Amino acid sequence: MQKISLFLGLFLMSFLVWAQEFPMDYTFGEKYNDRYKYSNLLTIAEDGTGGTILVRAYYTGLILRPKGYVIEHYNKEMQLLSEYNYKFKGPEFVDGYLKNGQLYLLFLEYNIEEGTYEYWAHRSPLDPFSFTREKLVSFASDPVNSPLDKNYYNRNFNSGFTTTVLFSEDKNGFVISTHYKKGKNNRHDIFLFTASLKRVLYQDFSDEVEEKNYAFERMAVSNDMSNVYIIGKAYFKKKRFTALERKFQYELIQLNAQGIKTQNFDTPGKYSESLTPILNQGNLICIGFYADRKDNRYNGLAYFKLDPVSLAVKSRKYNPFSEQFMMDKFGQEYDKEVKNLVFKNVAVTPDNSILFNAEEYFVTNSVQANSSGGRLRVERFHHNDIVSAKLDEEGNMVWARNINKSEVTQGDGDYASYSAFTKDGNTYFFISTAADNPQVLNKERIIFKQGLSRNRNVFVIQLNKEGKMSYEKIIDSKEARLPLKVSNPLKDETNGKMLFYAKRGNKKQLVNVAIE
Repeated sequence: MQKISLFLGLFLMSFLVWAQEFPMDYTFGEKYNDRYKYSNLLTIAEDGTGGTILVRAYYTGLILRPKGYVIEHYNKEMQLLSEYNYKFKGPEFVDGYLKNGQLYLLFLEYNIEEGTYEYWAHRSPLDPFSFTREKLVSFASDPVNSPLDKNYYNRNFNSGFTTTVLFSEDKNGFVISTHYKKGKNNRHDIFLFTASLKRVLYQDFSDEVEEKNYAFERMAVSNDMSNVYIIGKAYFKKKRFTALERKFQYELIQLNAQGIKTQNFDTPGKYSESLTPILNQGNLICIGFYADRKDNRYNGLAYFKLDPVSLAVKSRKYNPFSEQFMMDKFGQEYDKEVKNLVFKNVAVTPDNSILFNAEEYFVTNSVQANSSGGRLRVERFHHNDIVSAKLDEEGNMVWARNINKSEVTQGDGDYASYSAFTKDGNTYFFISTAADNPQVLNKERIIFKQGLSRNRNVFVIQLNKEGKMSYEKIIDSKEARLPLKVSNPLKDETNGKMLFYAKRGNKKQLVNVAIE
């Protein structure tokens, strides 16, 4: 009995030590009835007084169609203060944000009478809601399918009109890019706006698209809004490629009042992928992945430090994936390929180390029979493994880890994927899964599978400063009766808090997670 008691005591002590690795507390807000059964969360933002604003698009009808936008205002105790139904439909929603006590909703609209695509900003104070409209950009074009369509691996430049909107990380500014090609008319324009809708920069980018088409992906802007840096894929027009060979190169574009500068990063045997720009302490850094062949596999992480004025590359580092990373992802199967990685977020620590996170993301299509005997094309979105890496101030890899995860969705992706939060050099990944526990293969190699239950558990995976992995179920499905929209939270990095929106059917609530 003494031996058994000693064993149980040691076991409980080890459990307590494990629990202390996750100093987290969570609070459920009140459950509310929701008359908008079918909706998508579009925007979640802090209202300036500790409260929260949420914007959802809602759908009604026998065949679900968008009918408008519901705006919810919660106080800091997660109590619902007000709800406003903005009955506006038709134009395509682009993004929304909150600045200086004003809610901004950005739309792309086609004006049939004028034959133009138009960007409109709808602006309203929070109390009471009263929207006014302002036209930002107008461009003549015939109507096209999916002008805002975003695909990480291929872009369609032959439809006539394509457009992209990119926001800075803090939503202090955004870029509108419009590209129109028909016959000999090949025009590309780029506009930079402040969050208050002031246009501060315009550049005619048409000369740059004579030989390449640009698919912009991410941007960074200087504090004074005088320089904007855009990363994107430059697709070559007049080159021949094999079926598996990449048809593009990543380029950095700098725009300011003096003109346009471009920089590419590829060198013989090193081809960049999924880059993102960072402005930090006067330095311009681009970080992402690289391949050693012109195909769709990745071989490691790339780091470039540039002069923010001339765009000259001051240093470059190529860090191949470590043995630990390959073991995390594939076990003993070393002949597998790493591919389909998409940038998610990046954080810079006080010692200027960089924590870089990505996700294995791809889309598949299939044809299946519907209830009436016809054939239906189904598109599935796969949110798989989490990739995380730490680079030191000089761009050298400290560690890289892979968290095995398998999720697929046909509709609202907010319940899938993950969100990441960095505090004190530790990175916490929040995932929502119907599985009760991950599958533990060996040591720290774990696999989270989607599961079949309607109810979902919330797990947190921690990577500490040394890259050591641990995990814990922080919210059980018996407590969280409503699934969390885990990939779209409100982050309060100053106070170490994450606010999640939970919803199923006609019930909704907020869930606050505090990282001590």
